[in-house]
Amino acid sequence: MSFTNDSTKAGAVDHRPDEHQAWEIGRGVHGDPFAILGRFPIDGGSIVRVYRPGAHWASVIDGSGKVLAELEPFGPESFFSGFVPGLKAGEPYQMRYSHGGGEPWEEEDPYRFGPILGEQDVYLLAEGNHYRMYEKLGAHPTTMEGVEGTAFAVWAPGARRVSVVGYFNSWDGRRSVMRKRHECGVWELFIPKIGKGESYKYEVIGVDGNLQPLKADPVGFRQEIAPHTASVVNGLVEHEWKDQAFQSHGSDWQDREKPISIYEVHLGSWRRGADNEFLDYDALAKELVAYVKEMGFTHVEFLPVSEHPFYGSWGYQPIGMYATTSRYGSPEAFARLVDALHQEEIGVILDWVPGHFPTDVHGLVRFDGTAIYEHPDPRRGFHKDWNTLIYDYGRPEVKNYLVANALYWLDQFHIDGLRVDAVASMLYLDYSRNHGEWEPNIHGGRENLEAMAFLKDTNERVGEYYPKATTHAEESTAFPDVSRPTYAGGLGFHFKWNMGWMHDTLHYMQEDPVNRRYHHHHMTFGMVYAYSENFVLPLSHDEVVYGKGSLIGKMPGDDWQKFANLRAYFGFMWTHPGKKLLFMGGEFAQWREWNHDQSLDWHLLEEQGSRHKGVQTLVRDLNTMYREIPALHELDCDPAGFEWVDTSNVEESVIAFLRKDREGRSVLIVSNFTPIARHGYRVGVSKDGHWAERLNTDAEVYGGSNVGNLGGVEAEEHSVHGRPYSIALTLPPLATIVMVHEA
Repeated sequence: MSFTNDSTKAGAVDHRPDEHQAWEIGRGVHGDPFAILGRFPIDGGSIVRVYRPGAHWASVIDGSGKVLAELEPFGPESFFSGFVPGLKAGEPYQMRYSHGGGEPWEEEDPYRFGPILGEQDVYLLAEGNHYRMYEKLGAHPTTMEGVEGTAFAVWAPGARRVSVVGYFNSWDGRRSVMRKRHECGVWELFIPKIGKGESYKYEVIGVDGNLQPLKADPVGFRQEIAPHTASVVNGLVEHEWKDQAFQSHGSDWQDREKPISIYEVHLGSWRRGADNEFLDYDALAKELVAYVKEMGFTHVEFLPVSEHPFYGSWGYQPIGMYATTSRYGSPEAFARLVDALHQEEIGVILDWVPGHFPTDVHGLVRFDGTAIYEHPDPRRGFHKDWNTLIYDYGRPEVKNYLVANALYWLDQFHIDGLRVDAVASMLYLDYSRNHGEWEPNIHGGRENLEAMAFLKDTNERVGEYYPKATTHAEESTAFPDVSRPTYAGGLGFHFKWNMGWMHDTLHYMQEDPVNRRYHHHHMTFGMVYAYSENFVLPLSHDEVVYGKGSLIGKMPGDDWQKFANLRAYFGFMWTHPGKKLLFMGGEFAQWREWNHDQSLDWHLLEEQGSRHKGVQTLVRDLNTMYREIPALHELDCDPAGFEWVDTSNVEESVIAFLRKDREGRSVLIVSNFTPIARHGYRVGVSKDGHWAERLNTDAEVYGGSNVGNLGGVEAEEHSVHGRPYSIALTLPPLATIVMVHEA
């Protein structure tokens, strides 16, 4: 049947589509709306078809508002079709709608706009090597053909239909159905006249024809504040960076010879405002930056800031891998926080969680009705401990999604390093699984070969695109060569957390001093493997939660001994080979176990004669000393930088060792882990002359008893510990001292 549009005096043109397909559009089940809707140029003009629920009449108009043609209702209600004479390919037009005698309104037709992805994008996405995929996927405010709007793109290869829904279209999945790029499984649509701040989700009809729960955008750059779960149009972060000086000279942190002292922070509970409210990113840019600078840390490490539905997960169960959590403000505000830290020469490490994701229905789980992000086999795709899903690392698109996410944080937010969470859970197929609950790899082993390849690829891409950035592995097993280059057979991380050192030394420190003689090896064993990896010594958040108590709470004895033990332990840690990490609150010996629902107990520092203030001052001075003395950091990862002096004094729980720099200069460290002061205690040295006491954790300013070696000591020709000279020291009770040779 043909239709003649009398208002235009055009000849008869068969403009109407297959009626069955029109009804599929009306029911919201047609998977290829661009085949039916939009403009179709023909001789003498174009056919235009639209579907606009709620409209009773539809006209095509030009930019001046002139009616070019009235469209004919056809098929389902609110479906219109007609011939528009003279309307050429690429020529702009708009729609004017009306209903029931109400005022007409005008809209752009989203189906007149061309594709979003270019040929190169499609090729790289299909191949799984689009490392800047975040520039195309997600929701990007942009201008197409002179019209402002937002370009949406989402990967859902098995879906029958995907729509963008939000308040802008009454959450009606029939109205903004997307175009599928079959070559790469991505759905795309430009929606005119919406921009930043619009909430949206994706409505997906799965491969089985069933409607899925509404989904947040996997590459969304912002989400609503929990418990709301919609994505929010934001686009890539817009910030005028002022950290050029830092980027040019201060951010080459993969240099193992640099001092790295990390302050680990949970942004929601470091400090709270009035009525226990969160500090936002901008407030933290003032208060946190000033504090970290004053304390002398070289870095902060943020617990994950990727958006997460459950605050109590601390960010370790993220949904929005590309979205900074909205709990503390916008992505731009987070960029300002990073910039402020950089301007004070402080590096930023971000905890990153590519190991698993939660099962919340608005997230990645069965995104297109099938397991596309998670491994389809529950033996490899489900963590029963955490009730979370494991990524399918062998699928190129999933690997691309994660590798590009790592690069996204380094690119868009100038992050200096990524600490990868729960690496051990990724490396082993039998991680926390009983016999019969896991399947060996193709070689019959328990290693997850796909996860290993993913980690190697991530580290290689970080090195390729951001050669000054670092990656840190939280890996709790003896898996070999975690921090060795991939070309040498390693996983390619720059550093690995030394969980063994942490467990051993904390075990020792929790013993009553009278029993420490039986556990002496816990303080010395770490040097047996100290150079098998490039280590960070971590006293992290994991050690002060779930009933483990605070660091000060772990120490034995009365209050005086507890503080003295902690100070001695910090002195030992800051002088031991390895980079340093301390979770917030530990630096002033907070009594209470960490509670993510409230601020740290800053009031402890205000008490008169506060020992907490003394510990805080000690940590500040340890950071200063660590940075200023090359022997304490330059050869952290080189056995030439360390030498035992005395590990045999088990009965008196005394340990002595040397740290050395490349010039051969030495620093002597002696720790006395009993509450007994020892006078005239001889320690062998290789150099004659004066030895000055650089730091003493028992100093009065730190809350100690002020026993020590004020004024220093002179070396004598008295051979001890196999050395030609020795010095007679006063060892304070429960203390670590640092002696520096002065020529």
